[in-house]
Amino acid sequence: METPHVLAISYPAQGHVIPLLELAQCLVQHGFKVTFVITEFNHKRVMNALPDKDNVRNHVNLVTIPDGLEPWEDRNDLGKLTESTSEVMPGKLEELIEKINGSDNNKITCVITDGCQGWAMEVAEKMQIRQAVFYPAAAALWALGFSIPELIADGIIDSYGTPVKSQMIQLSPAMPSMNTENFPWMCFQDKNTKNILFDLNTRTLKAVKFADRLICNSSYELEPAAFSLFPNFLPIGPLLASNRLGKSIGHFWPEDSTCLEWLDQHPAQSVIYVAFGSFTVFDQIQFQELAIGLELTNRPFLWVVRPDIIEKANDAYPRGFKERVVTRGRMVGWAPQDKVLSHPSVACFLSHCGWNSTIEGVSNGIPFLCWPYFGDQFFNQTYICDVWKVGLWFNKDESGIIRHEEIKGKVEQLLADEALKARALRLKEVTAESVQEGGCSSNNFGSFIRWMKE
Repeated sequence: METPHVLAISYPAQGHVIPLLELAQCLVQHGFKVTFVITEFNHKRVMNALPDKDNVRNHVNLVTIPDGLEPWEDRNDLGKLTESTSEVMPGKLEELIEKINGSDNNKITCVITDGCQGWAMEVAEKMQIRQAVFYPAAAALWALGFSIPELIADGIIDSYGTPVKSQMIQLSPAMPSMNTENFPWMCFQDKNTKNILFDLNTRTLKAVKFADRLICNSSYELEPAAFSLFPNFLPIGPLLASNRLGKSIGHFWPEDSTCLEWLDQHPAQSVIYVAFGSFTVFDQIQFQELAIGLELTNRPFLWVVRPDIIEKANDAYPRGFKERVVTRGRMVGWAPQDKVLSHPSVACFLSHCGWNSTIEGVSNGIPFLCWPYFGDQFFNQTYICDVWKVGLWFNKDESGIIRHEEIKGKVEQLLADEALKARALRLKEVTAESVQEGGCSSNNFGSFIRWMKE
């Protein structure tokens, strides 16, 4: 029997690349050949961050196409990135598939497209290759995208995605409430960016009808109401490297693994882990309030401080901060988060609530302190604090700043809440069961594998 050949293509952001690469590695373990399409710019970042490059090359075939931007242009400008990739990459993807199918006896049998890449779905349909769509975020946010026509018809948003008024809505009586002001496309002050990202949703909605399967990085246990509302969504997650005893790849920054040795030196459940993903940016005032808040806890902390996390500042730390916390604070540029969160010394996770971070924390039974920045992160905070009840959120002052007293107070409140910590451990057990043999996500993944091998 010929080896099934899957082509996978992700939206060019780290939070999308990592889970789809994880899925790709799982498919390789099940006998698939996988060609993973990544932009030239992100390929360089991923390869530079990999400690063992051959480990990936021997399993997943990474191939590149341009994103249409110049090397110096800002890939964090999601409006510009989305617009450019939507114009340039469809033609490049079509050329790539034709080249592979023309030179490789092992032709592509299935395309797995990111749930945010409607244009890639259109290419797969045009080339008459069957396809699955993979959504890397919470299924509830996918459900929101599918509900756009109804939201417009009901007068909740206009045809440009703008809420008619600020209100809390539910997609179904069982679904958690959503604030219309926090819809993912509404978190950008620039109107053009907002419109581009809303158009991305609507284009995807039109294209997704071509898909043969809709799979997502979640589980029935985490989001039962979303899967009741859209039963054609198949959860196969959480997709974590630890579930297959492998390594997580796809990071855009080199990991500082020495922080694991630092964690080894601390007692169980004593360390505050602080990480804000790949997009969060602080101004100097907020950054310093966070630093002082961590200092005032008098607890050990591991803080991921990306090189580009601070606006226009070379050294934004408070005066004397590094010297004062030298015996109990560790700052790194990037951390092996999957290993950090599974380390016994970690007590809680101060997080931006990106979906990858959310499911990693949940899968390790770690309580959360929620600090969302943009996009889906505000809704993920709702899951963490209001639905699963495994975390607390921070309150901002009248100027929109989270002050150091609030940070210190919430850390103390969280670590004293034994019921919350017990719920986090219970959610860990339930989530683990879903990916184990016989669990719902495991069964769905098995069904998906069989379909692709037909």
